[in-house]
Amino acid sequence: MSLVSRLTMAISLRMAPLSSPLHSKWPSASTRHPYVGLIRRSLVVKASGEFANENREFVIVGGGNAAGYAARTFVEHGMADGKLCIVSKEAFAPYERPTLTKGYLFPTDKKPARLPGFHTCVGTGGERQTPDWYKEHGIEVLYQDPVVGVDSHAQTLTTSSGKLLKYGSLIISTGCSATRLPEKSGGSLPGVHYIRDVSDADSLVSSLERAQKVVVIGGGYIGMEVAAATAGWNLDTTIIFPEEHLMPRLFTSSLAQRYEELYRKNGTKFLKGVLIDKLEAGADGRVATVKLRNGNMIEADTVIVGIGAKPVVGPFEMVGLNSTVGGIQVDSLFRTSIPGVFAIGDVAAFPLKIYDRMARVEHVDHARKSAQHCVRTLLTAHTQPYDYLPYFYSRVFEYEGSTRKVWWQFYGDNVGDTIEVGNFDPKIATFWLDSENRLKGVLLESGSPEEFELLPQLARRQPVINRAKLEGAHSVEAALEMAKNSMQFGSTV
Repeated sequence: MSLVSRLTMAISLRMAPLSSPLHSKWPSASTRHPYVGLIRRSLVVKASGEFANENREFVIVGGGNAAGYAARTFVEHGMADGKLCIVSKEAFAPYERPTLTKGYLFPTDKKPARLPGFHTCVGTGGERQTPDWYKEHGIEVLYQDPVVGVDSHAQTLTTSSGKLLKYGSLIISTGCSATRLPEKSGGSLPGVHYIRDVSDADSLVSSLERAQKVVVIGGGYIGMEVAAATAGWNLDTTIIFPEEHLMPRLFTSSLAQRYEELYRKNGTKFLKGVLIDKLEAGADGRVATVKLRNGNMIEADTVIVGIGAKPVVGPFEMVGLNSTVGGIQVDSLFRTSIPGVFAIGDVAAFPLKIYDRMARVEHVDHARKSAQHCVRTLLTAHTQPYDYLPYFYSRVFEYEGSTRKVWWQFYGDNVGDTIEVGNFDPKIATFWLDSENRLKGVLLESGSPEEFELLPQLARRQPVINRAKLEGAHSVEAALEMAKNSMQFGSTV
């Protein structure tokens, strides 16, 4: 089963027909220009002391990556000052969340990342949007006050502190929360960590400063990135997961073996194909032991759990959920079933046009692009459907003193047969070909900037490649050149 089918919880489900309820509440493209009053709902109540927010025309619920990039797009269109309000559960302005499991966890002597260094939108080379940036652009930000209630008829929101907020158009950008181990299984013991925000990462760093034995539960993104960081602390680290190898939803067993060997060289141990029974506390009440279902016991004074995430849909269930991929159902312009209400980022279940199915993508690249697309739709006559190409990457072992830095990128869909080229010294590439020898997906480790730029072109155009010649390629460079030439001279989608 493919990465897009599993890692992003995507399914083979066609876009809702234009006659479906999802689309029927919206005017057709031919009647939507000019856009004012059609896509945006009007603000029917004048300013009054009844509402806690001063900026009411546009409200974004959620203060993560997507919110930061949405704010920048509002500014670029001149529609932020005095109009945009962001309501966040966090204490900080939006930041580039992937940093929390990468540079933020570096030891203090290896130049760890800290705010304000990674506020959005530095992840794409943009301006660093500090709290002052939002003030300078007239954007109201309400911190540490998540939304707990919504009245779509009155166009109001209620926050946890009891504030009543008014909106004209609403963008839901609530993201995901970490999947937790049950409390009865020790999932909430002191020393057990989950990483979704800065406070989580700060708590983990505090534990790492005095840790001796670390256990990482989960062999996916979080597990790999956290274990790479703990290696920089020279800590006794064990990764535990039920699958046969790391990143089973993307890596082939052969590719995973290469990465596992690199981790072992950095002192990381693996326990594969095992399940957790429970976490047990020591005399001080802090986690001390990880008990496996096979009866084995692993000592641990710090445990990091990375076993997935779930979309934060409450209290927005009423806008319409996707029961298969999860999250809030939207169309190709990120419109929900309720006019004037949109959803973006991890929480949005959207039509994945290139593969003709619905998907919910938990990745920073989609968070950024969906935010920009949604705001352009809201503010202009833009009606181009969102056409996202699935993309995943990781960068680890990048701290000072590391003997080998890892940076891989994947584009496309991991379906079909795989052909592996290279020896991981440092490059290696994996190509996914379907039964007609069309390239469906490609992963590259340690590529050059030019090689990485080629990957999305290959994945989107899906050229037919000579399988035998690709298998016989003597190097990664030769394989990529062959694939590139296939785009120029062969059949493409």
